[in-house]
Amino acid sequence: MFEKIRIKEHMEIADSNGQHVGTVDDVEGDNIKLTKSDSADSIHHLIPVDAVEKIDDNRIYLKEGARIPAGLGNKANA
Repeated sequence: MFEKIRIKEHMEIADSNGQHVGTVDDVEGDNIKLTKSDSADSIHHLIPVDAVEKIDDNRIYLKEGARIPAGLGNKANA
């Protein structure tokens, strides 16, 4: 398990397959707020901290099956 305090601004968030989902803007309570620039709708999206599987260097990996808001990652380019 990891400590929430290890999540820092500008860290990359990837899905369980290693595909880019977004970039950390901030941590708000038990949610990770993603930058607007990573979303197709130009708004901040939140991912719950408990969806994180692990933190490796400057990259956060989400658990398999974690809900990824529409318009993030590969979906932002669709």
